[in-house]
Amino acid sequence: MHGIVYTDSGGHAVSPLYTWQDGRGALPEFNGRSICRSLSEDAGIKVAPGYGLVTHLYNVKKGIVPADASSFCTIGDYLGMVLTGRRTPRVHISQAAGMGLFDLKKLEFMYEKIADAGADPAFLPEVTKNFSALGSYKGIPVCVSIGDNQASFLGSVTDGTDTVLVNVGTGSQVSVMSRQYIEIPGIETRPLTDSTYLLVGAAVCGGAAFASLEKFFRTYAVAAGAPDISQYDIMKKLLELQAEKDDAWQIRTTFSGTRSNPEDSGIITGIRTDNFHPAAMIRGVLNGMAEELYELYELIETGTGRHMAKLTASGNAVRQNRAFQQILEERFHMPLTIVQNEEEAAYGASLCALSALGHLSKRQLPV
Repeated sequence: MHGIVYTDSGGHAVSPLYTWQDGRGALPEFNGRSICRSLSEDAGIKVAPGYGLVTHLYNVKKGIVPADASSFCTIGDYLGMVLTGRRTPRVHISQAAGMGLFDLKKLEFMYEKIADAGADPAFLPEVTKNFSALGSYKGIPVCVSIGDNQASFLGSVTDGTDTVLVNVGTGSQVSVMSRQYIEIPGIETRPLTDSTYLLVGAAVCGGAAFASLEKFFRTYAVAAGAPDISQYDIMKKLLELQAEKDDAWQIRTTFSGTRSNPEDSGIITGIRTDNFHPAAMIRGVLNGMAEELYELYELIETGTGRHMAKLTASGNAVRQNRAFQQILEERFHMPLTIVQNEEEAAYGASLCALSALGHLSKRQLPV
């Protein structure tokens, strides 16, 4: 997601892949301002470094766009070009929006503002609102690529109208479908189909908070002479031995900051002599992870005026942790369903392909 690769008129890559980790858009190299700052101050557009259009604008201003480049697209879209022999890229709205400078109401790039920022709109790839076929590879149909969050949602929920999806991996996010465009402070609005959106709240640390805790225990264990092995099973046993829920530490798991404040940090309170044990710390981290997600869901609930009835969760951080499942159920006050498909995004992408080829009607999609 977000990254781009340049292509020539023959449909061949003429650059490396510039990923979402490309931070040059934040460098103050243009009269003391960065690309991101210029877009914010001059056009009122907030976009993060690493988004494809930010990377492209940086390259344009630096004069380092490959001379033989005629367009650009995501790496997923480029794979589709290679497989089908297409000379020009076609990208789904879910991928196009991830490049930035995308009008979410019109579902098209902000052509005028992109031109005002100094880039030729003719460089932009073709955008499609539909799940559509690109061509074929050895007789096998190949369809447009789909944004990872969108594909995961379609591959996880059975009814998007009343379900909140929680995904916990390295990061974590909560997603709710909307049939209309809406702006909610602190929440991202992302295109899903030509008539639906995803409202997404993302926690920066997410599952990495629990991984950091495991690393903490492992570091101590190794220093004490134990082998350098995973501590997750031991952490699970500690929770089972200390089943008391009320003695957990109060932990805010913003260990990597937040989207709105990257400099934010975690907080631990509620430690007493009678709960100074590992299980209270472990449960406190799990509670904190759930609380971050619930706070984001509350923003969506308040902004839309809608209350979801079902909670669905995906990601190994939830699937493999029964205690975390119980905590999510209790915090969201909803019964929890674990997604059976362990590769949710791949499954969702396959549903989009079936729809594009007419083997699955739009009514059969969970939107």
